[in-house]
Amino acid sequence: MPKQLRPDELESILNIISQYADGIGVRALEKRLKAKSSRRTLIRRLNALVDQGRLRRRGEARALVYVLPPKTSRATTGEARAEVTLPALQATGEAESYVPLSGAGREVRDYVRQPVQQRKPVGYNREFVQSYRPNETFYLPPEIREHLGRIGRPPVAGRPAGTYARDILNRLLIDLSWASSRLEGNTYTRLDTENLIEKGEAAEGKDRREAQMILNHKRAIEFLVQNAGDIGFNTYTFFNLHALLSENLLANPRESGRIREAIVDIGGTVFHPLAIPQQIEEYFRLILDKAGAIGDPFEQAIFIMVHVPYLQPFIDVNKRVSRLGANISLIQRNLCPLSFVDVPEHAYIDGTLGVYELNRIELLRDVFVWAYERSCQRYLAVKQSLADPDPFRIKFRQALNETVATIVRLCQPATDGVVRSAAKALIPAADLDRFVAMTLSDLEHLHEGNLARYQLRLSEYRSWRDVIESPQR
Repeated sequence: MPKQLRPDELESILNIISQYADGIGVRALEKRLKAKSSRRTLIRRLNALVDQGRLRRRGEARALVYVLPPKTSRATTGEARAEVTLPALQATGEAESYVPLSGAGREVRDYVRQPVQQRKPVGYNREFVQSYRPNETFYLPPEIREHLGRIGRPPVAGRPAGTYARDILNRLLIDLSWASSRLEGNTYTRLDTENLIEKGEAAEGKDRREAQMILNHKRAIEFLVQNAGDIGFNTYTFFNLHALLSENLLANPRESGRIREAIVDIGGTVFHPLAIPQQIEEYFRLILDKAGAIGDPFEQAIFIMVHVPYLQPFIDVNKRVSRLGANISLIQRNLCPLSFVDVPEHAYIDGTLGVYELNRIELLRDVFVWAYERSCQRYLAVKQSLADPDPFRIKFRQALNETVATIVRLCQPATDGVVRSAAKALIPAADLDRFVAMTLSDLEHLHEGNLARYQLRLSEYRSWRDVIESPQR
């Protein structure tokens, strides 16, 4: 008689797989389980869960991963229903990687770490956002706002919006894309992310959705930095953020950049989000209006991190939108951006659950403050390693990027005449000689590792390189 599978063994497997929205392979699952049983036993259990309809396989051979099945149904009113899942994080040991906690933050953590069955089901509390009065209500006390302002402000003031972020853009693209994706269960390493962004090389054995998630972050970050003077707390910015972050990741592409019309159930929590589309849109606009009225950039950032995921205005990708949306005010004010590097996933999820189930922000605030201090330390070190920016390059940065990109896309040679012809309509005559010399230098030093600076695709660069290196030239 075949050995009976114990329910707790199957539940531990499901618990881990629930943390990976894009699935997890057998080898990675073995490491997470730290099981003493053989791989053969693990595969037998996985097959049993697939047969029961509790798991699904995705991919083939080395790319095979296991995912939880999507749960969709129809409510009695005929409304669509979708389910997303928060990672089920249960570890509570002292050795667990976490952030320093306030007393109030520890209370929130202890509550949300209880089994779901012991937590009271709650719905969307409209009063939570309605009662917030910009510049009167504060999630960050004055001493914290002052502290963040001191550590986050660069030494050079009075520069155009987005300058600071552009100075560290190459590093920021990798850091924020990787760290934000990791908080969604993405298994790419930072090195994997760097190779994908700078060289266009996807990691072997990974789900294509993971690469898509990271590339979506890259495009969304570029959108914020390159349009720093135009973005804001408005539907244009947030709908486009969602569209960029969700590209090729939603079951229905029409839901990208739109307010959701389906009911969303979130696994791993007793919170039930607002369901009526008209009300969702009404409260989304209220959130953006209140965020735009807040005078302090750090208060704006945490307000967005609290209220966008709590409302769940989109069918999915809400937390990603909130993390990048939190950077809007920081980018615009030339403050250090918030990259979420080194943020423990447990702490971030617990803080989010505290907002969902208790409307308490203390734990998420502890995470936010620690994460921002960490980002400031990181980018201060990065800035110290960079040369002082050239004012001429800053002034003509956009024209420089456009000229380089045009020459590469047209597969033209990097010569004085070609550059001069491409630039003469963009640059004053008095500055043209210096601009041509700068552009020729950039073209000479163009390589696969700095294409993002000019918004060039790897295929475009390789085609240009092949042409200019051809013997016929």
